[in-house]
Amino acid sequence: MESVANQSENLRRIQRRLIVLRLSVVVVLAILLIRVWYIQIVKGEEYAVLSEQNRVRMVYLKPPRGLIYDRHHNLLANNIPSFNLYVVLSDVDDRQRLREDLSELIGVSVDDVRVAMEKHHTPRLPLKLKEGLTLKEAAAIESSLAQLPGVVIQAETERSYPQGTVAAHIIGYVGEVSAKGLKEEQFQNLVPGSAVGKYGVELEYDRIVRGRVGQKTIEVDARGHEQRAIQIQEPIPGDDLYLTIDLPLQRLAEDLLGDSAGVVVALDPRNGDVLVLASHPTFDPNTLARGLTVSQWNQIRHDPKKPMTNRATQGQYPPGSVFKLVVAAAGLESGSISRSTPVDCRGQFAIGDRVFKDWKKGGHGLVTLHEGLVHSCDIYFYTLGQQLGIDQIAHYAVQLGLGHRTGIDLPAENSGIVPSREWKERALGKPWYPGETISVAIGQGFVTVTPLQMASLIGTIANNGVQYQPRVVRQLKKRQDGTLVDIAPSRSETVQLQQETLTALHEALRDVVVSGTGRRAQSRGITISGKTGTAQVVSLDNVESEDDVPHALRDHAWFVAYAPSDDPKIAVSVIVEHMGHGGAIAAPIARAIIDEYFQPDRVVMVP
Repeated sequence: MESVANQSENLRRIQRRLIVLRLSVVVVLAILLIRVWYIQIVKGEEYAVLSEQNRVRMVYLKPPRGLIYDRHHNLLANNIPSFNLYVVLSDVDDRQRLREDLSELIGVSVDDVRVAMEKHHTPRLPLKLKEGLTLKEAAAIESSLAQLPGVVIQAETERSYPQGTVAAHIIGYVGEVSAKGLKEEQFQNLVPGSAVGKYGVELEYDRIVRGRVGQKTIEVDARGHEQRAIQIQEPIPGDDLYLTIDLPLQRLAEDLLGDSAGVVVALDPRNGDVLVLASHPTFDPNTLARGLTVSQWNQIRHDPKKPMTNRATQGQYPPGSVFKLVVAAAGLESGSISRSTPVDCRGQFAIGDRVFKDWKKGGHGLVTLHEGLVHSCDIYFYTLGQQLGIDQIAHYAVQLGLGHRTGIDLPAENSGIVPSREWKERALGKPWYPGETISVAIGQGFVTVTPLQMASLIGTIANNGVQYQPRVVRQLKKRQDGTLVDIAPSRSETVQLQQETLTALHEALRDVVVSGTGRRAQSRGITISGKTGTAQVVSLDNVESEDDVPHALRDHAWFVAYAPSDDPKIAVSVIVEHMGHGGAIAAPIARAIIDEYFQPDRVVMVP
């Protein structure tokens, strides 16, 4: 009986276990069914997209930038083929192994690659590891692609500047858009690695020359390597630019500056075309476009010679005696003087307990406005400045284009300073003193100008008061259909100067070169009108000899000119830093530019 009871109990236990087992099986099946339902129904579309993404990849095609030419169609900026190395980190399982393999194949630094990978926060987007691969490096990578998951060699274009350092401050350079920049509205349509303008025309006209990104849908294998193209949307190249710059003349200007820091600006006063805009020292845009290390960039930025500063538009200098043209115009226009009003120059001018000296010991004797300009008599303009007062001088200076930007189509132009009572109170919180007017009357003190403003000023006088906004781009070419689009000159407000004032200035400027302080600008083939200037960096009243002055404290040499005198077609502004008298240093440079410009058989096409 016991045995039968035990058997019954065992049977019941087995039945209970079977029930539990059956229930477990049902629960597991239910869970599996629910999971299948969740994956296929609820998450089906999402997983399908992810699956497709593992097989299909979107590749961005960067457009070639528009080309840049000078006025004679000499090439200033172009694009050259470049093999660039990318890696898609989402396809890489062993990053350390990949770093070591790449280092062995093409000599890239393991640490540099590691840092680049750590900074890359979008693993599904390609990370550029090296640009400008040599053919040997590209071949080494291609032959080892099977062992390099995620690695891609992309054939792209690289910006190149065939003229090297010539016209670098005008053309500018490009660089990769930063991750922060991609969030800005102006870069919304770009992708990581896109080249954007960083300086000069490349920056100012970036939207026009950058083009539009294309894209290619490709099928990839398990290692992320392209198998076939599914769909291609070609990139749209940027439009070409034709500048106003005369390349041979630009090269001559830079050669004439030599090792000196300085500027040469030449423009056509009849339309504002900038023919030359040379700023020294300069830089090589090719070096910057290919990328710099932080230490290399810091070295350039902190170079005491400031090669990255466009002195033509950003340099702010005292105008020296060139400013006497403004004071002379103010005197005639306001009626404070006539052309025949005499001033007795005995070499000194006293105001209060201060004595201002003329540049010529003993003075110039009895001078009128004409002699005052021709021989640059300081005493004449001290006297006239005192009569006018600072606010009247400031009024005419602004009328003639000083104290505000010219509006040239280049970035970061400075405005210079035209001081007045209101300006000093606002800027310094101090009243204006009479002695400060005396300094301003000869272009010293608080007044500062840019070399471009000086070229525009002399061009305005040459053009009888008609002023044009300087420009460096005259035409663009649509790459899609070849259409040429002219950019019309922009005429500024005409400076209202009486004909008698203009005649007085024209006659004096001609005689400055014929018999005055600008005789070294005389040309055998063409009549030149101009004005010299010597701008003090510091006061040298108590210095016996210029040789005793450190180079960095010596005067700047100015010369502004136009030619031909009776029918001006070119206006030139030259400043050479710390080189003394404008008539000796700057005038010959201006003459050389003018002579070359009017050579009937000069070569304007550069091979």
